[in-house]
Amino acid sequence: MSDNHRIVIFIGLFLTLTSIRMTDGSVVSTGDFNKDFFVTWSPSHVNTSADGRTRSMKLDQESGAGFASNQMFLFGQIDMQIKLVPGDSAGTVVAYYLTSDQPNRDEVDFEFLGNVAGKPYIIQTNMFADGLGNREERVNLWFDPTKDFHTYSILWNLHQIVFMVDWVPIRVYRNHADKGVAFPRWQPMSIKTSLWNGDSWATRGGKDKTDWSKGPFIASFRNYKIDACVWKGNARFCRAESPTNWWNKKKFSTLTKTQRRLFKWVRKHHMIYDYCQDKQRFQGNLPKECSLPKY
Repeated sequence: MSDNHRIVIFIGLFLTLTSIRMTDGSVVSTGDFNKDFFVTWSPSHVNTSADGRTRSMKLDQESGAGFASNQMFLFGQIDMQIKLVPGDSAGTVVAYYLTSDQPNRDEVDFEFLGNVAGKPYIIQTNMFADGLGNREERVNLWFDPTKDFHTYSILWNLHQIVFMVDWVPIRVYRNHADKGVAFPRWQPMSIKTSLWNGDSWATRGGKDKTDWSKGPFIASFRNYKIDACVWKGNARFCRAESPTNWWNKKKFSTLTKTQRRLFKWVRKHHMIYDYCQDKQRFQGNLPKECSLPKY
């Protein structure tokens, strides 16, 4: 049995064990896009099912689209099932992220970069803390994300931010604020999604342009879960350790042994860009967090 077959079986077992959430005491989502989100632009390019459980966005030459959460949050876990743009999706960008929308904004980004038919989808993640970004990482997905829905999650607590794909950690940004590294810990953030034309940079650095004859381009969303602390103006309620704020418990302060194994597998076999390895970009002066542990 090959190493890839072993890891696929291992991931399957891992998904079975992690399919039950720790608690529902902090779940604040209704599961209805019409109740928890509002359309931020181009409502004519957003389609929501009659029961509010599924939503799609369309990109054509006229416009893209976007929607955002009604509430803001400080710490928690956000899950969203997404089916990405199928076929020749070069130039398209599906964004799913948390943002504080402040001048010195905090932001936690998933960006799904389309590709020519037959080439793998690329996930670009990025982090902004106190207004500073330039922390991109890129991973090739190990499955076709256009054939079915997959779960993309962000765990955000006082200790770490973990990006997950079907519960597999693909990136960890650790809280090293005590060592002078900015970490999102004070600004509440809303959940935003968008579908837009990024063909100036998204696919092969802008070499592959959006082929509008293949449009409209459609991305679909469903089964989201917002298990987070709703912002009510006082950070201490969200920073406190309590049964409701399960994400702040010690057991979620770092990756488990199983998560570390999966994390290393992704980094070894599927990572294609890491800002912490790009010495030329930073002229040999890599950001401080690059020399600090991830867990």
